[in-house]
Amino acid sequence: MERITATYYIETPYAPEKAAAVLAGEQSSGTFVAVPGETEELKQRFAATVESIELLETANEPAIPGAVSKEGKYHRAKVKVSWSIENFGYNLPVMVSTLQGNLYEITQFTGLKLMDIELPASFGEQYEGPVFGIDGCRQLTNVYERPLIGTIIKPSVGLSPGDTAAMVKTLVEAGIDFVKDDELLSSSANSNLNDRVDAVMKVINAHADKTGKKVMYAFNISGEVDEMLQQYEKIVASGGTCAMISINSVGLSATKKICDQRQLAIHGHRNGWGMLTRHPLLGIDFRAYQKLWRLAGVDQLHVNGIQNKFWESDDSVVNSIEACLTKMYDHKTVMPVVSSGQWGGQAFETYRRTRSVDLLYMAGGGIMAHPMGAGAGVIALQQAWKAAVDGLSLEEATKIYSEFAESVKKFGKIKPQRHEEHKGSQSLRDT
Repeated sequence: MERITATYYIETPYAPEKAAAVLAGEQSSGTFVAVPGETEELKQRFAATVESIELLETANEPAIPGAVSKEGKYHRAKVKVSWSIENFGYNLPVMVSTLQGNLYEITQFTGLKLMDIELPASFGEQYEGPVFGIDGCRQLTNVYERPLIGTIIKPSVGLSPGDTAAMVKTLVEAGIDFVKDDELLSSSANSNLNDRVDAVMKVINAHADKTGKKVMYAFNISGEVDEMLQQYEKIVASGGTCAMISINSVGLSATKKICDQRQLAIHGHRNGWGMLTRHPLLGIDFRAYQKLWRLAGVDQLHVNGIQNKFWESDDSVVNSIEACLTKMYDHKTVMPVVSSGQWGGQAFETYRRTRSVDLLYMAGGGIMAHPMGAGAGVIALQQAWKAAVDGLSLEEATKIYSEFAESVKKFGKIKPQRHEEHKGSQSLRDT
Protein backbone atom coordinates (compact mmCIF):
# COMPACT_ATOMS: atom_id res chain seq x y z
CA MET A 1 0.00 0.00 0.00
CA GLU A 2 1.35 3.45 -0.95
CA ARG A 3 2.44 5.72 1.89
CA ILE A 4 2.85 9.46 2.35
CA THR A 5 5.92 10.51 4.32
CA ALA A 6 6.31 13.83 6.13
CA THR A 7 9.55 15.28 7.49
CA TYR A 8 9.33 17.41 10.62
CA TYR A 9 11.75 19.58 12.52
CA ILE A 10 10.79 19.18 16.17
CA GLU A 11 11.82 20.44 19.57
CA THR A 12 10.76 18.64 22.74
CA PRO A 13 11.76 18.43 26.42
CA TYR A 14 11.09 14.68 26.26
CA ALA A 15 13.01 11.93 24.51
CA PRO A 16 12.43 12.59 20.79
CA GLU A 17 11.39 8.95 20.35
CA LYS A 18 8.52 9.40 22.80
CA ALA A 19 7.45 12.71 21.28
CA ALA A 20 7.50 11.21 17.78
CA ALA A 21 5.32 8.32 18.97
CA VAL A 22 2.80 10.85 20.32
CA LEU A 23 2.83 12.62 16.95
CA ALA A 24 2.16 9.39 15.07
CA GLY A 25 -0.59 8.30 17.42
CA GLU A 26 -2.39 11.65 17.62
CA GLN A 27 -2.49 12.01 13.83
CA SER A 28 -3.74 8.52 13.01
CA SER A 29 -5.66 5.86 14.93
CA GLY A 30 -4.62 6.71 18.49
CA THR A 31 -5.62 9.19 21.16
CA PHE A 32 -4.36 10.10 24.65
CA VAL A 33 -5.66 6.79 26.10
CA ALA A 34 -6.29 3.31 24.74
CA VAL A 35 -9.85 2.92 23.42
CA PRO A 36 -11.95 -0.11 22.49
CA GLY A 37 -11.80 -0.92 18.81
CA GLU A 38 -8.17 0.05 18.20
CA THR A 39 -7.12 -3.51 17.55
CA GLU A 40 -3.66 -4.61 16.53
CA GLU A 41 -5.03 -5.35 13.07
CA LEU A 42 -6.45 -1.81 12.81
CA LYS A 43 -3.21 -0.24 14.01
CA GLN A 44 -1.18 -2.33 11.60
CA ARG A 45 -3.23 -0.98 8.70
CA PHE A 46 -3.98 2.62 9.69
CA ALA A 47 -1.56 3.78 12.39
CA ALA A 48 1.17 6.22 11.37
CA THR A 49 4.72 4.89 11.46
CA VAL A 50 7.78 6.69 12.78
CA GLU A 51 10.27 5.97 10.01
CA SER A 52 13.38 7.71 11.37
CA ILE A 53 14.65 10.10 14.03
CA GLU A 54 17.84 12.13 13.62
CA LEU A 55 19.02 14.08 16.64
CA LEU A 56 20.34 17.51 15.76
CA GLU A 57 21.05 19.70 18.77
CA THR A 58 19.90 20.72 22.25
CA ALA A 59 18.63 24.14 23.31
CA ASN A 60 18.45 25.63 26.78
CA GLU A 61 15.22 27.54 26.18
CA PRO A 62 12.00 26.41 24.46
CA ALA A 63 11.25 27.88 21.05
CA ILE A 64 7.53 28.20 21.82
CA PRO A 65 5.41 27.47 24.92
CA GLY A 66 4.81 23.82 25.79
CA ALA A 67 5.89 21.25 28.33
CA VAL A 68 8.66 22.46 30.62
CA SER A 69 11.91 20.51 30.86
CA LYS A 70 12.97 19.64 34.41
CA GLU A 71 16.58 19.54 33.22
CA GLY A 72 16.32 22.74 31.20
CA LYS A 73 17.11 20.87 27.96
CA TYR A 74 15.05 20.90 24.76
CA HIS A 75 15.99 18.35 22.12
CA ARG A 76 15.77 19.15 18.43
CA ALA A 77 15.49 16.44 15.81
CA LYS A 78 14.48 15.62 12.26
CA VAL A 79 11.63 13.11 12.32
CA LYS A 80 10.07 11.22 9.44
CA VAL A 81 6.56 9.81 9.83
CA SER A 82 4.49 7.96 7.22
CA TRP A 83 0.80 7.25 6.72
CA SER A 84 -1.02 4.79 4.50
CA ILE A 85 -2.77 6.51 1.61
CA GLU A 86 -5.89 4.66 2.81
CA ASN A 87 -6.19 7.11 5.69
CA PHE A 88 -7.19 10.07 3.49
CA GLY A 89 -6.96 9.01 -0.14
CA TYR A 90 -6.56 11.99 -2.49
CA ASN A 91 -8.34 14.48 -0.23
CA LEU A 92 -5.91 17.40 0.10
CA PRO A 93 -7.68 19.14 3.01
CA VAL A 94 -7.81 15.92 5.06
CA MET A 95 -4.19 15.19 4.16
CA VAL A 96 -3.19 18.63 5.46
CA SER A 97 -5.25 18.04 8.61
CA THR A 98 -3.34 14.80 9.08
CA LEU A 99 0.15 16.12 8.37
CA GLN A 100 -0.36 19.31 10.40
CA GLY A 101 -3.70 19.83 12.09
CA ASN A 102 -3.61 19.27 15.87
CA LEU A 103 0.14 18.70 15.90
CA TYR A 104 0.77 22.32 16.74
CA GLU A 105 -1.41 21.99 19.85
CA ILE A 106 0.43 19.04 21.40
CA THR A 107 2.16 20.04 24.64
CA GLN A 108 5.02 17.56 24.13
CA PHE A 109 6.39 19.84 21.44
CA THR A 110 8.03 23.19 22.06
CA GLY A 111 8.63 23.44 18.36
CA LEU A 112 7.31 21.68 15.26
CA LYS A 113 7.60 22.51 11.58
CA LEU A 114 6.55 20.48 8.54
CA MET A 115 9.62 20.58 6.31
CA ASP A 116 8.79 18.33 3.36
CA ILE A 117 6.28 15.85 2.01
CA GLU A 118 7.02 12.75 -0.07
CA LEU A 119 3.98 11.85 -2.16
CA PRO A 120 3.56 8.60 -4.12
CA ALA A 121 3.41 8.40 -7.89
CA SER A 122 -0.37 7.97 -7.91
CA PHE A 123 -0.78 11.62 -6.85
CA GLY A 124 0.71 12.60 -10.20
CA GLU A 125 -2.05 10.65 -11.92
CA GLN A 126 -4.86 11.86 -9.67
CA TYR A 127 -3.94 15.55 -9.94
CA GLU A 128 -3.25 17.32 -13.23
CA GLY A 129 -1.14 20.10 -11.73
CA PRO A 130 -0.75 23.52 -13.43
CA VAL A 131 -2.57 23.99 -16.71
CA PHE A 132 -0.02 26.45 -18.07
CA GLY A 133 3.04 26.57 -15.81
CA ILE A 134 6.22 28.17 -17.09
CA ASP A 135 5.90 27.07 -20.71
CA GLY A 136 2.24 28.03 -20.95
CA CYS A 137 2.78 31.46 -19.42
CA ARG A 138 5.59 32.07 -21.91
CA GLN A 139 3.27 31.12 -24.76
CA LEU A 140 0.50 33.38 -23.46
CA THR A 141 2.83 36.37 -23.21
CA ASN A 142 5.17 35.45 -26.10
CA VAL A 143 8.20 36.01 -23.86
CA TYR A 144 11.11 33.60 -24.20
CA GLU A 145 14.70 33.32 -22.99
CA ARG A 146 14.30 35.99 -20.30
CA PRO A 147 12.14 36.52 -17.21
CA LEU A 148 8.65 37.89 -17.58
CA ILE A 149 8.79 41.47 -16.31
CA GLY A 150 5.79 42.46 -14.23
CA THR A 151 4.41 45.09 -11.91
CA ILE A 152 1.63 45.72 -9.43
CA ILE A 153 -0.91 48.51 -9.75
CA LYS A 154 -0.15 51.16 -7.13
CA PRO A 155 -1.72 52.80 -5.17
CA SER A 156 -3.02 49.42 -3.99
CA VAL A 157 -6.56 50.70 -3.35
CA GLY A 158 -8.30 53.86 -4.48
CA LEU A 159 -7.87 54.07 -8.25
CA SER A 160 -10.95 53.98 -10.43
CA PRO A 161 -11.20 51.49 -13.32
CA GLY A 162 -10.37 54.37 -15.68
CA ASP A 163 -7.33 55.36 -13.64
CA THR A 164 -6.13 51.77 -13.65
CA ALA A 165 -6.66 51.41 -17.38
CA ALA A 166 -4.69 54.62 -18.04
CA MET A 167 -1.79 53.25 -16.02
CA VAL A 168 -1.99 49.93 -17.87
CA LYS A 169 -1.85 51.79 -21.18
CA THR A 170 1.44 53.42 -20.17
CA LEU A 171 2.85 50.08 -19.06
CA VAL A 172 1.84 48.05 -22.12
CA GLU A 173 3.22 50.71 -24.43
CA ALA A 174 6.52 50.48 -22.53
CA GLY A 175 6.70 46.73 -23.15
CA ILE A 176 5.53 45.26 -19.82
CA ASP A 177 4.74 41.54 -19.88
CA PHE A 178 2.57 41.18 -16.80
CA VAL A 179 0.46 43.44 -14.55
CA LYS A 180 -1.55 42.46 -11.52
CA ASP A 181 -4.02 43.85 -9.04
CA ASP A 182 -2.68 44.30 -5.55
CA GLU A 183 -3.87 41.60 -3.15
CA LEU A 184 -5.69 44.31 -1.14
CA LEU A 185 -8.00 45.05 -4.07
CA SER A 186 -10.63 42.79 -5.55
CA SER A 187 -13.95 44.59 -6.03
CA SER A 188 -14.01 47.82 -4.04
CA ALA A 189 -16.52 50.65 -3.71
CA ASN A 190 -14.89 52.72 -6.45
CA SER A 191 -13.47 49.88 -8.56
CA ASN A 192 -15.96 47.11 -9.25
CA LEU A 193 -14.02 44.18 -10.64
CA ASN A 194 -16.27 43.68 -13.65
CA ASP A 195 -15.86 47.35 -14.56
CA ARG A 196 -12.11 47.09 -14.08
CA VAL A 197 -11.95 44.05 -16.36
CA ASP A 198 -13.82 45.98 -19.07
CA ALA A 199 -11.57 49.03 -18.82
CA VAL A 200 -8.25 47.16 -18.59
CA MET A 201 -8.99 44.55 -21.24
CA LYS A 202 -10.08 47.26 -23.68
CA VAL A 203 -6.53 48.65 -23.42
CA ILE A 204 -4.82 45.26 -23.52
CA ASN A 205 -6.86 43.94 -26.43
CA ALA A 206 -6.33 47.11 -28.46
CA HIS A 207 -2.59 46.90 -27.87
CA ALA A 208 -2.59 43.21 -28.86
CA ASP A 209 -4.50 43.98 -32.06
CA LYS A 210 -1.98 46.67 -32.91
CA THR A 211 1.28 44.96 -31.96
CA GLY A 212 0.56 41.24 -31.57
CA LYS A 213 1.72 41.34 -27.93
CA LYS A 214 -0.95 40.48 -25.36
CA VAL A 215 0.00 41.55 -21.87
CA MET A 216 -1.05 39.21 -19.06
CA TYR A 217 -3.15 40.96 -16.39
CA ALA A 218 -3.90 39.08 -13.16
CA PHE A 219 -7.27 40.27 -11.88
CA ASN A 220 -7.70 39.53 -8.18
CA ILE A 221 -10.82 37.40 -7.89
CA SER A 222 -10.27 36.26 -4.29
CA GLY A 223 -13.65 35.87 -2.61
CA GLU A 224 -16.51 33.40 -2.18
CA VAL A 225 -16.40 30.48 -4.62
CA ASP A 226 -19.52 31.39 -6.60
CA GLU A 227 -18.35 34.99 -6.92
CA MET A 228 -14.90 33.86 -8.06
CA LEU A 229 -16.41 31.62 -10.72
CA GLN A 230 -18.54 34.49 -12.05
CA GLN A 231 -15.54 36.81 -12.18
CA TYR A 232 -13.43 34.07 -13.78
CA GLU A 233 -15.99 33.74 -16.58
CA LYS A 234 -16.02 37.52 -17.01
CA ILE A 235 -12.24 37.55 -17.53
CA VAL A 236 -12.43 34.70 -20.05
CA ALA A 237 -15.23 36.39 -21.98
CA SER A 238 -13.25 39.64 -22.06
CA GLY A 239 -10.17 37.98 -23.58
CA GLY A 240 -8.12 37.91 -20.38
CA THR A 241 -5.46 35.29 -19.73
CA CYS A 242 -4.93 35.32 -15.95
CA ALA A 243 -6.64 35.52 -12.57
CA MET A 244 -5.05 36.03 -9.17
CA ILE A 245 -6.04 34.24 -5.97
CA SER A 246 -4.85 34.91 -2.42
CA ILE A 247 -4.38 31.21 -1.85
CA ASN A 248 -4.00 31.25 1.95
CA SER A 249 -7.19 33.30 2.27
CA VAL A 250 -9.47 31.20 0.04
CA GLY A 251 -7.93 27.80 0.84
CA LEU A 252 -6.95 24.66 -1.03
CA SER A 253 -10.41 23.53 -2.10
CA ALA A 254 -11.48 26.91 -3.47
CA THR A 255 -8.16 27.37 -5.26
CA LYS A 256 -8.41 23.94 -6.84
CA LYS A 257 -12.00 24.66 -7.94
CA ILE A 258 -10.80 27.73 -9.80
CA CYS A 259 -7.74 26.01 -11.24
CA ASP A 260 -9.93 23.16 -12.46
CA GLN A 261 -11.70 25.56 -14.85
CA ARG A 262 -8.45 25.34 -16.87
CA GLN A 263 -8.92 28.39 -19.08
CA LEU A 264 -6.82 31.04 -17.28
CA ALA A 265 -3.34 31.01 -15.82
CA ILE A 266 -3.69 31.21 -12.04
CA HIS A 267 -1.39 33.58 -10.15
CA GLY A 268 -1.02 32.18 -6.62
CA HIS A 269 -0.36 35.01 -4.16
CA ARG A 270 0.88 33.71 -0.82
CA ASN A 271 0.07 36.77 1.36
CA GLY A 272 -0.15 35.54 4.94
CA TRP A 273 2.84 33.28 4.33
CA GLY A 274 4.82 34.84 7.16
CA MET A 275 2.43 33.58 9.84
CA LEU A 276 2.87 30.05 8.47
CA THR A 277 6.66 29.94 8.38
CA ARG A 278 8.42 32.92 9.93
CA HIS A 279 9.23 31.14 13.18
CA PRO A 280 11.96 28.56 12.46
CA LEU A 281 10.28 25.99 14.72
CA LEU A 282 6.63 26.49 13.86
CA GLY A 283 4.50 26.08 10.74
CA ILE A 284 5.49 24.78 7.33
CA ASP A 285 8.57 25.11 5.15
CA PHE A 286 8.19 26.27 1.55
CA ARG A 287 9.41 22.91 0.23
CA ALA A 288 6.28 21.25 1.58
CA TYR A 289 4.00 24.24 1.02
CA GLN A 290 4.64 24.60 -2.71
CA LYS A 291 3.85 20.94 -3.40
CA LEU A 292 0.31 21.39 -2.07
CA TRP A 293 -0.43 24.35 -4.31
CA ARG A 294 1.11 22.70 -7.35
CA LEU A 295 -1.24 19.77 -6.81
CA ALA A 296 -4.11 22.25 -6.57
CA GLY A 297 -3.01 23.62 -9.96
CA VAL A 298 -1.59 27.14 -9.56
CA ASP A 299 0.57 28.25 -12.48
CA GLN A 300 2.54 30.99 -10.72
CA LEU A 301 3.60 31.11 -7.07
CA HIS A 302 5.24 33.86 -5.03
CA VAL A 303 8.71 33.17 -3.58
CA ASN A 304 9.76 36.62 -2.25
CA GLY A 305 12.93 38.17 -3.73
CA ILE A 306 16.66 38.63 -3.31
CA GLN A 307 17.55 41.50 -0.94
CA ASN A 308 13.84 41.86 -0.21
CA LYS A 309 12.03 44.28 2.06
CA PHE A 310 10.67 41.50 4.26
CA TRP A 311 12.26 39.19 6.86
CA GLU A 312 13.29 36.30 4.62
CA SER A 313 16.96 35.58 3.87
CA ASP A 314 18.40 35.32 0.36
CA ASP A 315 19.23 31.65 1.00
CA SER A 316 15.60 30.94 1.82
CA VAL A 317 14.41 32.71 -1.34
CA VAL A 318 16.89 30.80 -3.51
CA ASN A 319 15.76 27.51 -1.95
CA SER A 320 12.14 28.44 -2.71
CA ILE A 321 12.93 29.21 -6.34
CA GLU A 322 14.76 25.91 -6.67
CA ALA A 323 11.82 24.06 -5.11
CA CYS A 324 9.42 25.55 -7.68
CA LEU A 325 11.73 24.74 -10.57
CA THR A 326 12.19 21.11 -9.44
CA LYS A 327 10.18 18.76 -11.64
CA MET A 328 7.10 17.27 -9.97
CA TYR A 329 5.70 14.18 -11.68
CA ASP A 330 5.09 14.88 -15.38
CA HIS A 331 3.20 18.06 -14.47
CA LYS A 332 4.01 21.43 -15.92
CA THR A 333 6.40 23.39 -13.72
CA VAL A 334 5.04 26.26 -11.65
CA MET A 335 6.56 29.68 -12.40
CA PRO A 336 8.31 31.32 -9.41
CA VAL A 337 7.17 34.90 -8.82
CA VAL A 338 10.03 37.04 -7.52
CA SER A 339 8.78 40.13 -5.71
CA SER A 340 9.11 42.31 -2.57
CA GLY A 341 11.09 45.52 -2.88
CA GLN A 342 12.58 44.51 -6.22
CA TRP A 343 14.13 46.76 -8.85
CA GLY A 344 16.70 46.10 -11.56
CA GLY A 345 19.62 46.12 -9.14
CA GLN A 346 18.72 42.73 -7.68
CA ALA A 347 18.62 41.06 -11.10
CA PHE A 348 22.38 40.49 -11.02
CA GLU A 349 22.40 38.60 -7.72
CA THR A 350 19.19 36.76 -8.57
CA TYR A 351 20.68 35.43 -11.79
CA ARG A 352 24.03 34.66 -10.13
CA ARG A 353 22.33 32.61 -7.44
CA THR A 354 19.74 30.80 -9.58
CA ARG A 355 21.21 30.74 -13.12
CA SER A 356 17.63 30.77 -14.33
CA VAL A 357 15.44 33.14 -16.31
CA ASP A 358 12.31 31.03 -15.76
CA LEU A 359 10.87 33.64 -13.44
CA LEU A 360 8.17 36.27 -13.24
CA TYR A 361 10.17 39.23 -11.93
CA MET A 362 7.86 41.70 -10.22
CA ALA A 363 8.67 45.29 -9.31
CA GLY A 364 6.06 47.65 -7.91
CA GLY A 365 7.76 50.82 -6.74
CA GLY A 366 10.82 49.75 -8.73
CA ILE A 367 8.82 50.45 -11.89
CA MET A 368 6.13 52.87 -10.85
CA ALA A 369 8.51 55.22 -8.99
CA HIS A 370 11.22 55.36 -11.67
CA PRO A 371 12.36 59.00 -11.98
CA MET A 372 11.66 58.99 -15.72
CA GLY A 373 8.21 57.44 -15.30
CA ALA A 374 6.72 53.96 -15.23
CA GLY A 375 7.56 53.32 -18.87
CA ALA A 376 11.24 53.89 -18.20
CA GLY A 377 10.88 51.63 -15.15
CA VAL A 378 9.86 48.74 -17.39
CA ILE A 379 12.75 49.38 -19.76
CA ALA A 380 15.21 49.61 -16.86
CA LEU A 381 14.25 46.14 -15.61
CA GLN A 382 14.59 44.65 -19.08
CA GLN A 383 18.02 46.26 -19.37
CA ALA A 384 19.09 44.98 -15.97
CA TRP A 385 18.20 41.39 -16.79
CA LYS A 386 19.88 41.53 -20.19
CA ALA A 387 23.02 42.86 -18.55
CA ALA A 388 22.92 40.19 -15.84
CA VAL A 389 22.52 37.34 -18.33
CA ASP A 390 25.21 38.85 -20.56
CA GLY A 391 27.63 38.72 -17.63
CA LEU A 392 27.92 42.46 -17.02
CA SER A 393 28.25 43.95 -13.57
CA LEU A 394 25.78 46.49 -12.25
CA GLU A 395 28.38 49.24 -12.71
CA GLU A 396 29.05 48.23 -16.31
CA ALA A 397 25.34 48.19 -17.06
CA THR A 398 24.91 51.78 -15.88
CA LYS A 399 27.39 52.93 -18.51
CA ILE A 400 25.41 51.30 -21.30
CA TYR A 401 21.76 51.71 -20.32
CA SER A 402 20.47 55.18 -19.40
CA GLU A 403 17.12 54.08 -17.94
CA PHE A 404 18.83 51.53 -15.73
CA ALA A 405 21.42 54.11 -14.68
CA GLU A 406 18.63 56.41 -13.50
CA SER A 407 17.06 53.60 -11.49
CA VAL A 408 20.40 53.02 -9.75
CA LYS A 409 20.48 56.68 -8.75
CA LYS A 410 16.94 56.37 -7.39
CA PHE A 411 16.99 52.95 -5.73
CA GLY A 412 20.65 52.07 -5.35
CA LYS A 413 20.99 53.53 -1.87
CA ILE A 414 17.95 51.71 -0.50
CA LYS A 415 19.22 48.79 1.59
CA PRO A 416 16.47 46.51 2.92
CA GLN A 417 16.97 45.09 6.40
CA ARG A 418 18.54 41.64 6.21
CA HIS A 419 17.37 38.67 8.24
CA GLU A 420 19.59 36.30 10.23
CA GLU A 421 18.17 32.79 10.06
CA HIS A 422 17.69 30.86 13.29
CA LYS A 423 20.58 28.48 13.84
CA GLY A 424 18.31 25.50 14.29
CA SER A 425 16.47 26.13 11.05
CA GLN A 426 19.74 26.31 9.16
CA SER A 427 21.07 23.14 10.78
CA LEU A 428 18.12 21.15 9.46
CA ARG A 429 18.50 22.57 5.97
CA ASP A 430 22.15 21.52 5.98
CA THR A 431 21.19 17.97 6.87
